[in-house]
Amino acid sequence: MAKKTPTDVEEIEERIIDVDVSAEMETSFLEYAYSVIYARALPDARDGLKPVQRRILYTMHDMGLRPDRPHVKCARVVGQVMGLLHPHGDSAIYDALVRLGQDWSMRLPTVDGHGNFGSLDAGPAAYRYTECRLAPAALAMVDGLDEDTVDFRPNYDGKELEPSVLPAAFPNLLVNGATGIAVGMATNIAPHNLVEVVGALKHLLRNPEAELDELMRFIPGPDMPTGGTIIGLDGVRDAYATGRGTFKLRASARIDQVSPRRRGIIVSELPYGIGPEKIMEQIKDLVQRKKVQGVADVKDLTDLTNGTRLVIEVKNGINPDALLAQLYKLTKLEDSFAINAVALVDGQPRTLTLKEMLQVYLGHRLDVTLRRTRYQLGRANDRLHLVEGLLIAMLDIDDVIAIIRSSDEVAEARARLIEAFELSEAQANYILDLQLRRLTRLSRIELESERDELRKRIAHLTQILESPEVLHRLISDELDEVVRKFGTPRRTVLLTDSGAATSAAAAAPLEIPDDPCWVVLSSSGLMARLDVDGDLSAAQGPRSRHDAVVAAIRTTAHSEYGVLTSSGRLIKAKAIELPSLPATATSPNLKGGSRVTELIPLDKHERVLGLTSLGDGSPGLALGTLRGVVKRVNPEILASKDSWEVINLAPGDEVVGALELKDESDELVFVTSDAQLLHFPAASVRPQGRGGSGMAGIKLGRDARVVWFGATPATDAVVVTVAGSSDSLPGTEPGTVKVTPFDEFPGKGRATSGVRCHRFLKGEDALILGWAGPAPAIAAAASGSPVDLPPADDRRDGSGTPVAQPVAAVASRLVR
Repeated sequence: MAKKTPTDVEEIEERIIDVDVSAEMETSFLEYAYSVIYARALPDARDGLKPVQRRILYTMHDMGLRPDRPHVKCARVVGQVMGLLHPHGDSAIYDALVRLGQDWSMRLPTVDGHGNFGSLDAGPAAYRYTECRLAPAALAMVDGLDEDTVDFRPNYDGKELEPSVLPAAFPNLLVNGATGIAVGMATNIAPHNLVEVVGALKHLLRNPEAELDELMRFIPGPDMPTGGTIIGLDGVRDAYATGRGTFKLRASARIDQVSPRRRGIIVSELPYGIGPEKIMEQIKDLVQRKKVQGVADVKDLTDLTNGTRLVIEVKNGINPDALLAQLYKLTKLEDSFAINAVALVDGQPRTLTLKEMLQVYLGHRLDVTLRRTRYQLGRANDRLHLVEGLLIAMLDIDDVIAIIRSSDEVAEARARLIEAFELSEAQANYILDLQLRRLTRLSRIELESERDELRKRIAHLTQILESPEVLHRLISDELDEVVRKFGTPRRTVLLTDSGAATSAAAAAPLEIPDDPCWVVLSSSGLMARLDVDGDLSAAQGPRSRHDAVVAAIRTTAHSEYGVLTSSGRLIKAKAIELPSLPATATSPNLKGGSRVTELIPLDKHERVLGLTSLGDGSPGLALGTLRGVVKRVNPEILASKDSWEVINLAPGDEVVGALELKDESDELVFVTSDAQLLHFPAASVRPQGRGGSGMAGIKLGRDARVVWFGATPATDAVVVTVAGSSDSLPGTEPGTVKVTPFDEFPGKGRATSGVRCHRFLKGEDALILGWAGPAPAIAAAASGSPVDLPPADDRRDGSGTPVAQPVAAVASRLVR
């Protein structure tokens, strides 16, 4: 290596420049900030796109990835964008591409993704696994790029051209919103509904001086892709008026029965940008830190078919509405959204009001439409010029052919044609390029038709350029077409304030009070807790049409009650575990109740017959068996057991009726399959302990059995009997029904056979159902639907009247 001479050292020293460190840092930081603000983080107010988003859509359009073409690997698109237009990391490009295809991020996605594009809680798969193409809405964004509608500029190395802005046939900045963090500034614009934004644009186009209140009649607030509810519109108005404002966004939730024993909170829509897993983590953390009580479990049942479904099971005894109010306060089920409408206008970052955002977009569309019209007008004039020249030549086609054949070269033929027919150079070239097949008579007719169409089109395009009214009408029609293709209903609900219901729920106690209630069992096997204090008849209304309430007891919400079964068992249960229905619960089948088989652990072939309140001071229970045994029992409550026997049944026998007595003066009633009815006072039956076997209740005839046992007051009561064939399957034969006043049946002593209560018609040989109780009586089919009963018949042993469908149960509409 040659040794450096002093001269060389001097030359090196002469190239050293002293720079002040603070000045260099300031300059470098400003250049960096400028680059981030203008080339990366902030969207252009005209098309609402950041540079990387614009480059992705333009590159996919240039690659021909239309909605009717197959998907291609995202890696291919990322590589093309990075190699030609966007000199940044591949992860930044892929993240932007994925976001454009997420329907929970974009109100109107512009990329159609195929594969795992992520979720609210998880990122997407790597770009080598996913595929993409343009969504239909993206075609509206790039439509007109080949018609000189926007300016193109060199890319980062000057070898390619890219659009400085897209034509954007819809207001993407407002429809899809934007978010970005630059140096010293940030932007956060909420998505809006396309239909509403277009309505405001059209109004502003007609009324340029429109005020904010007029525009807010069309755009009342943001419309998030994930739905939810916006609480309070003052912050929204501030954002529209100044470009900055904050509003609260709340999840959509409802209270429902999530299991036979529990109610729950079902969340179907979450605040924008919040995923189910985040909510679950927050709730579990609050439960562990004992900040929230009453949550039994949290499940994420979200899927592609049903969408978001977050189920929060509520412990028994907890008020779900109060718990939901707590969760709104302590978790992201209610979140704040801060609007900071910063975007680039004429290359400068500006904080924009709602009206300014609409004005910038309208100015862009006016410019795009004018440039497109001028381009189309120029093309139409050029084409008309050629068509007119060709028509001139076709009038003297023989002379044209002669000139061409007699010319030595193309240039000479061109010059002679121009001179002979007064053509332009373009017309002469077009004639020289003409194919012989165009010389037919049909071709001339087609050319004349094309000439006329071109003249009409030129007149129309000229009118657009010369008349602002026509231009505005064209823009309005194009916006209407976009709405027709891509418009959707609003997803986000707007509330002016939190509402009285929410305030009441927040103030309500978390635990359900131990208020009086009724536990009811319906004929279709549904159980529920009715929050009624007083007679149940008040809740049923004057003419209830729900299935018959076959058993009902008065208790309190936190008390235990007993279930009496056909095997002679009493099973303890908790009233708080039953579905709670409002006091006006009179809908068919006690809608909202739970199946008794899902609530009570029953053995095979065991049925629930009645209910008891397990309270002190009642006359006890009354039971009647298939073989005519009757028993009264004052059951001792065994705190250490969940169930115990209240009657010792003989082999083959079972309980057919079990109830809690209301009064010892009530009459106990047996109805048998051979149409015998026996009733006697309840006081005539001596109470026994729970291990007793009962005593003879009714004397049965040969092959007869008890079909119903119960109790009724002696006055204002009726007897309902249903006759049919013993050979028919249960529930398949309507049979005949008779309603008889109870006082038509004389009382007999216990252990007698009673009196006849129904006369069989031809084809009938047995009673399939009986009932006695306070009037009026109602009947229900197995499905719970009502069955109309015939009028009362004073004949004690008369025959019945046919009914429309089989009767499965009868009960009194007035429950004591």
